Order: sequence, then structure tokens, then C-alpha cells
Amino acid sequence: MRAIRFSTYGDPGVLRLEDVDRPVPGPGEVLVRVAATSFNPVDAAFRAGHLQQAMPIALPHTPGVDVSGTVDGAGNAVIGFLPMTSPGAAAEFVVAPAEVLTAAPTSIPLADAAAVPAVALTAWQGLFEHAGLQAGQRVLINGAGGGVGGYAVQFAAQAGATVVATASPRSTQAVRAAGAHQLVDYTATPVTDAIDEPVDAVFNLVYADETAMAALVSLIKPGGVLVSTASPAPEDVDRKVRTMNMYVRSDTTQLAEIVRRIDAGPLTVDISGRYPLAELAEVHERDAAGDLRGKVVITA
Repeated sequence: MRAIRFSTYGDPGVLRLEDVDRPVPGPGEVLVRVAATSFNPVDAAFRAGHLQQAMPIALPHTPGVDVSGTVDGAGNAVIGFLPMTSPGAAAEFVVAPAEVLTAAPTSIPLADAAAVPAVALTAWQGLFEHAGLQAGQRVLINGAGGGVGGYAVQFAAQAGATVVATASPRSTQAVRAAGAHQLVDYTATPVTDAIDEPVDAVFNLVYADETAMAALVSLIKPGGVLVSTASPAPEDVDRKVRTMNMYVRSDTTQLAEIVRRIDAGPLTVDISGRYPLAELAEVHERDAAGDLRGKVVITA
């Protein structure tokens, strides 16, 4: 079968399309014929070697933590968030623990469903598990133009929250369509100058320095919370504002609910690009150049 692998850490040029043996599932695993995977920033971090200490992987490594496809021999369509350090789905076949897979949505193409697991689960867990977002609250989603941000805006708006979102001009239309009530163009106006009413929660999806993160904390009401997938933020003990960094995990119950919402209609899967497996290195290059918006899928 064909698979993208890297045998050394480095720039996108280390990614190679190779002919490799088809993997064989072990106990509790299934072989999935891949329809698509998607690009996530963690793929670039693994490739560049930034996670060698925190999450070591065996080389050569195949990236791709998202998968959509069909179970070999059974034919049922599935999606899942694969274990981070295992061989990924940038290949024609991948072995997956059966417990991380759930039925794929039927209302969108199977390949497009690869854009769902990692980012939608991150948005769900960040907003509802960690921030405890409720109807009637105000939430600032900082970095709403990315893959996680698109789902976060939709989840928050559909939960009855007022959504303030930061995005660049190229993402404004998509973020507004996702349900944001107020848009802040961070390239023109600092978010601290644009927010005239405190928020109950901040969901931070971008890397920023300590001063910028402290400024985000200052926008939160007493007793509120900042949840970050990127840079950490200092707590404000006096005002009882707590902060935390989160890491997404596989949860098929949550993923099944997300699939249900996609098929029921209110949740939209926004695909900004589709690339064949052979062009994955180009996707990594575009990411490094800051030229990717939203989610792109990589078809096997």
C-alpha cells in the first residue's frame, strides 16, 4: 500500500510517499481502508521533532490522527481520532483500536468526515467539559478562524451562548456563518480594545506571549475561566478567574453526538481544501507559510 512517512525530523521535505506493507490488526483492533485523513497542527509538530520528549514516536512514522474510511472486511463507514503516537492515517490502510471508532455521518461525503474528529472533540471538550459553558453566557473564542474555532463557534452559539470571535479577514465570512455574534479583526484591532463587556469564558486557540495571555484573563468576569489549547495564562486569584491548558482525548460518545448533529443539520463541516495523499508535504509547507484556513482533508 502507499503511505506518507518521515524517517527523520525536519521540514516538510522529510515527508515521503512510500510503498509499505499493509498493517495487520491485533487484538481489539480493526483494519480501516482509509477514505481520508486531515491535517492538524500536531502533525507538523511531530514531523518537526518538537514533541520528541512529550510524546515520543517510532521512526519511520506515518502522520494523520484523524481517519474516515471503511472497516476492511465489514464495509461499515467509520470515523475516529487515532492514538497520537501510533502510525496515522496518511495511508491507504491504517490499524485502529475499535474503541476509538464510531459510525461516520451519512449526510456528507465520507472523505470530508475526516475533518471532524480531532478538532470537533477539542472544541466540545474545551467549551463544555473544561469551561462549563451554559446558555446565556458570553464566550470569547480567540482564533476562531482555525479548524477548532469553526466548531467552537457553532457549538457555543447553538448552546445559547453569545459568541465573540477573533479572526483575520480571510476567515471572517466563515466565522460569521458559523454563528459568531461579534467579530474582532485581530489584524486591525487588539481584542482587549474591541471587547466592551466582560465575558464569562475565553477559549484560546492561538499562541501568544505572557502579556497577551494576561490581557485575555483581564476580559473575564470574576469567577470565570480561560481554557487554552496553546499558550498558558496566569490565573487571577483575587477575582477567582481560573485558567487551564487542555489536551484532547478520544471519546466516542461525544463523537457520536457530534455525528448526530451533523446528520440532523445544525452542525456544518467546513472544508477549505482537499488534497491527494501525494501532496501532503505541500499542505505542511502551506501551513508553515501561514497559508491554511480552516480544515483540509487528505484523500487516500
